[in-house]
Amino acid sequence: MNLQKMFEMQKVLDDRIIKEKGLEGQELLPNLILALQVELAECANEWRGFKHWSNDRGPRTTHPLEVSPNGVFRKGGNPLLEEYVDCLHFILSIGNRIGYSHENLGKWTDLTIVNQFNHLFGYASDLYKAINEDWFEEQLFDTYDEFFAGFIGLGKMLGFTPEQIEAAYMEKNAVNHQRQQEGY
Repeated sequence: MNLQKMFEMQKVLDDRIIKEKGLEGQELLPNLILALQVELAECANEWRGFKHWSNDRGPRTTHPLEVSPNGVFRKGGNPLLEEYVDCLHFILSIGNRIGYSHENLGKWTDLTIVNQFNHLFGYASDLYKAINEDWFEEQLFDTYDEFFAGFIGLGKMLGFTPEQIEAAYMEKNAVNHQRQQEGY
């Protein structure tokens, strides 16, 4: 997975959004962290494994059949991977905004996916605190690094290869540019 390329692609998209939406000079990190938390929750919802009250706990890896006016068709894509990659967009945006250097990113995993998600939510809250409470840059970068490494670990736990993640990121980045073109 070429993180350098993805950070650069995300910067191009973010710069476009900031310019086209007139957001120059605005503090966007709180928005980005909240968006990341929302997308992380959507990813967990597509995974479904935490729903002990449900008989339907399998991950959503294909879109359901949909009925169109002309008949039945299957919408393409993997909803779980799509939500994972939506998180990745915001993680890259946050990294770019804080000036993070991503040279030695590792990965870590917990014993269960539930634990992994819960740790990631904790780290996302810590990122907000680090920014809101003006933590030292080293503490901010360490928190971001731990979050990102845990997120990469989550991808592995969910069964995604680095190649799948990168391809899905590239596809969604193109979709996001198209949405901006169409006035999203």
